[in-house]
Amino acid sequence: MTDQSADAARTAERSDAIREPGGEHEVSIRAVINGGVVVGHDGSGCAQEALQWAARLAERASWPLHVVRSWRISTAPQPPTWEVGYVPPMTDYEKAVLSDLEADVVAALGAERARQATFHVVHVSPVKALIQAAEHADLLVVGARGRGGFAGLMLGSTSDQITHHAPCPVTVVRSRRRN
Repeated sequence: MTDQSADAARTAERSDAIREPGGEHEVSIRAVINGGVVVGHDGSGCAQEALQWAARLAERASWPLHVVRSWRISTAPQPPTWEVGYVPPMTDYEKAVLSDLEADVVAALGAERARQATFHVVHVSPVKALIQAAEHADLLVVGARGRGGFAGLMLGSTSDQITHHAPCPVTVVRSRRRN
């Protein structure tokens, strides 16, 4: 076996989590979902509208609702363990992202309806996170305008890529919001 094929085999065998160096904790890099509605949520007002739409559909269809947020260190909120001169472990950042996502879902749906949702925070790009999560989903829902993008585009770059590459039906919830 060549070094390249050995590297390829090791890459293929990796689990769906990143293990911290010297640690026992893992950070999720993939949301595994078996059916239901998957909705991408980046914390924007447009994502809140997409979440509300997805939740109504999931309730009517009696499907589970999965809310997915992708993150990077640069986009994660500062964890409570952060202090000057100390960089918290990745798992602390993951917990902070999850806490923000849970708060956003409660704000959009209310506490009772939010308890019906399953939350997934994954340390990969938004497009990759959503396409992988949608592999066994019944429907993938995204907002048309999120955190980035250029004014005047009909779809954001994430929703555009999702509509071209998703493995299941996609609904793009358009919004007049700019946030």
